[in-house]
Amino acid sequence: MVERVKLAVLIDADNVSPSLCEALVQEIANYGTASVKRAYGDWTTPQLSSWKPKLHEYAISPMQQFSYTTGKNSTDSSMIIDAMDLLYTENFDGFCLVTSDSDFTKLATRIRESGLIVYGFGEKKTPDSLQAACDKFVFLEALRVPSNEPEPTVGAKSKSKRRKSKAQLNQDSKLINLLRGAVEATSDDAGWANISAVGAHISNQSSFDSRNYGYQKLSTLIETTELFEIDKQKHTDHGSFDIYIRDKRFAE
Repeated sequence: MVERVKLAVLIDADNVSPSLCEALVQEIANYGTASVKRAYGDWTTPQLSSWKPKLHEYAISPMQQFSYTTGKNSTDSSMIIDAMDLLYTENFDGFCLVTSDSDFTKLATRIRESGLIVYGFGEKKTPDSLQAACDKFVFLEALRVPSNEPEPTVGAKSKSKRRKSKAQLNQDSKLINLLRGAVEATSDDAGWANISAVGAHISNQSSFDSRNYGYQKLSTLIETTELFEIDKQKHTDHGSFDIYIRDKRFAE
């Protein structure tokens, strides 16, 4: 029997659109079972009225937090206290923090210090500090792209404004250094690295997700940069491919 990965899902309803619920639930299912699902906010206010149907549909427990002081976000402290209580039960393998608020950076760090995995979900405006504090961080905007949308061929004009071009990718020195570093760390003597090993190495050191750049697959993002050689080796027995990549600078 496969052991379930039990996750605690905590949602900052004040800063997350309920229209993303379905995509969010589907995404979290890729990582484990949402044993606890809670959404925090002042449910007496009209601002959260559109959330209420989603709470019933996806069995999310609303956690009431009154706004006692104008201008202060009491949802933050309520989520943090609940997260620590859940952490101390030792009943979970990881947490999903759905928020774009940097105030949760210390919480994510504390959970990881306890040996649990932290998945973060927030908007592109989310501060780098919170993204870096999570094992994996996914932009909510990326979840709006249908998962069955086919990848365009490299060089073809993209219909998605969210997908970054070759020039945009190559101007991102942090991204390119991350890719090149992962390839170098996992490559053989000839400079070739299996893309699965590259992806695992990246995940171990950052909260990277290729969808944050508009690409469903890491291989397509890497191919788009045109900085790496691509070698697809087909398995004749079941028709699948192993993909190997090498920094073009290696052959220079």
